[in-house]
Amino acid sequence: MTATQDSGTEIEKSNEVTLTIDGVEVSVPKDTLVIRAAEQIGVQIPRFCDHPLLAPVGACRQCLVDVPDAGNGRPIPKPQASCTLPVAEGMVVNTQATSPVADKAQQGIMEFLLINHPLDCPVCDKGGECPLQNQAMSNGRGESRFAAGGGIKRTFPKPINISAQVLLDRERCVLCARCTRFSEQIAGDPFIALVERGALQQVGIYEKEPFESYFSGNAIQICPVGALTSAEYRFRARPFDLVSTPSVAEHDACGSAIRVDHRRGKVMRRLSGNDPEVNEEWITDKDRFAFAYARQADRLTHPKVRDAESGELRPASWPEAFAVAARGLRAAGASAVLTGGRVTAEDAYAYSTFARVVLGTNDIDFRARPLSQEEASFLASEVVLRNEVSYADLEKASVVVLAGFEPEDEAGAVFLRLRKASRTGTRVVAVAPYTTRGLRKVGGRLVPTAAGAETAALGDLQERHSEFGLDADAIVLVGERLATVPGALTAAAALARATGARLAWVPRRAGDRGAVETGCLPNLLPGGRPVTDAAARVDAATAWGVEHLPELPGRDTDAILAAAAAGEVGGLVIGGVDPDDLADPAAARAAIDAARFVVSLELRETDVTRAADVVFPVAPASDKAGTFVTWEGRPRPFDAVFSHPASLPDSRILAGIAEEAGVPLGFRSVAEVGTAMEQMGPWDGERAAVATAPATPARTLAGGQLWLSTWKQMLDNGSLQDGADAMRETARAAVARVSQATYDALGADTVTVTGDRGSWTLPVEVADLPDDTVWVPANNTGNGVLADLASPGSAVAVEGTVKGATA
Repeated sequence: MTATQDSGTEIEKSNEVTLTIDGVEVSVPKDTLVIRAAEQIGVQIPRFCDHPLLAPVGACRQCLVDVPDAGNGRPIPKPQASCTLPVAEGMVVNTQATSPVADKAQQGIMEFLLINHPLDCPVCDKGGECPLQNQAMSNGRGESRFAAGGGIKRTFPKPINISAQVLLDRERCVLCARCTRFSEQIAGDPFIALVERGALQQVGIYEKEPFESYFSGNAIQICPVGALTSAEYRFRARPFDLVSTPSVAEHDACGSAIRVDHRRGKVMRRLSGNDPEVNEEWITDKDRFAFAYARQADRLTHPKVRDAESGELRPASWPEAFAVAARGLRAAGASAVLTGGRVTAEDAYAYSTFARVVLGTNDIDFRARPLSQEEASFLASEVVLRNEVSYADLEKASVVVLAGFEPEDEAGAVFLRLRKASRTGTRVVAVAPYTTRGLRKVGGRLVPTAAGAETAALGDLQERHSEFGLDADAIVLVGERLATVPGALTAAAALARATGARLAWVPRRAGDRGAVETGCLPNLLPGGRPVTDAAARVDAATAWGVEHLPELPGRDTDAILAAAAAGEVGGLVIGGVDPDDLADPAAARAAIDAARFVVSLELRETDVTRAADVVFPVAPASDKAGTFVTWEGRPRPFDAVFSHPASLPDSRILAGIAEEAGVPLGFRSVAEVGTAMEQMGPWDGERAAVATAPATPARTLAGGQLWLSTWKQMLDNGSLQDGADAMRETARAAVARVSQATYDALGADTVTVTGDRGSWTLPVEVADLPDDTVWVPANNTGNGVLADLASPGSAVAVEGTVKGATA
């Protein structure tokens, strides 16, 4: 052992404390709580208020222990709450397992809790998985003295709607304060609190403010009794009737672990999984409640082909649909592939392979949203196969810079980690138009930035990096929205290089990072192989068993649609793309209509399926196995919850078309796709160079115009939230935000925002925005900003429509 190792071991030992619990000696780190030390030797002390991720509070008193020696040779005369008692050298602790004093104290606390707790276990949603039930049997008394007192228990009107989603049965509450502590400490949404005192104490809310939180469902899950229940799950099932399957959330790029509870082929609820390296024990309400989309009435249940005589779509068998799709794409001539970011990595690999092997083209793009050529270069050079930042790194960073990225809305697990990090010293800096609610909750600093001016703001941040403390311990997180601002991604990369900070790209959708890694880009082959590199093409061609691959980069989403409209691209294979998410929804619909042959792979009916010549029903995330790759590059594999023959994974459908075309892809099952991905592996050659940043165009505003800033809020009109009505009612109101000076000039509390695609009339709120910028939510009104208003960053007219309001 070296001197350094010796020193490290001595320091480690000096930070340890040795104590005795139930006659067993145990050494634990200094400041460890007694309840945690007991767990180290397998002793489970009963508790309700204690939670390892929440600050101790000692509210329920159920964890009382006897301490005959506090470490100083003297006893502590009364039983102590082990969840708030730190260990001490030489301490002796006796739990309920060895001490009659501790056992009697715990029995007394349980008796107090049961005085007013209703015995309604048969109808309570917590029945069968309730810590109170379990501990009443294991640590309570075998008989009750309550009947001697008259037998009348306290009751309240119920349920109380804390929000549209969270319902409270107040008489069940044991005042553990888990819900209030989670809301305040973890989510930063202190809308609920314990009110009143003594026997009247209860969970309450401000009567004019509902419990608005993107994370409220966590309070339901950690409630140790049935006091907090979900409107979606209340009285729907019993826990012993459910089958539980671990899975991964499909709504964002965080890769949060979830548990899917189902019965008779139907998902009844989703709970947070426990994964300390990713989401710890928390998930967003969207991950928890938004699962009913897969059982909506418009779900596709069989393939369809367009009848040559009637021109209408008709039901077809799988073999017929495969054959029609193969013939149609062959006859259409040049074809291209558009796939959204909801697909698994295996499905994305299948799309990438299908484009190159079957269609012989690099015209493929997963970016079903506003994009840029600069972004494609950035992804190929700065993102693909680079795993420089993890969730744990966020907690250790000195500074985290957010650019084109609002984590509370776009990546809930990232937001919770940033909030946790901010409580221990990490500073958050946001290059954004205004101080969002999420930025306030992490105590962040705003770099006020007009819509479209992010490139200049990042350049200024680079020059002033010492003022913001940017160094090698800093992290720069960029969102996909930065792609719409010329030069902004290049400026973010330059900032990271100049300061030594690490850079990470955080997309919105679960499949985006996997699509980059598997080559669903016009300039990139699977494994990060550059399309323009001859050796990379040979490597990929060998893996696929073909002679050669196209040499030039293909068209991106916008160019593919423009080529389809011009007749240069005749066939389109479209998987999971909503035209309203594209840069120009009207032009996208026109291009799809103009294409000679369209194959749609989709879960539910959309404008694309209605225009397609062949429609294939694809399986939702619950009905197939696969892998999502998180924003940090971490693979998150999951198994199928159900097996529905009415729909297939995208990869199996593409394999079926390829076989009919006479060019097999070499795989059929998801497992076989995974094997093919492993065999191809990552590219070990040189990376593509970063493209020169485009010049920032000059911009001017006419009178009455402002720059449009927007992003999608977590809860909005997205189709994957269909069916989660109670959750949608908790979405934040659609409002327009302007600066105080602009508000005063408008003289109104409602404004009409008019772009080149339509107008919106919204209530207006004041925020610390630049005077030349207006912010609106991207998808909470109508068909969304892109379809009904204007492109982000463009100039829009804003005028007041209701007078006489006060600020």
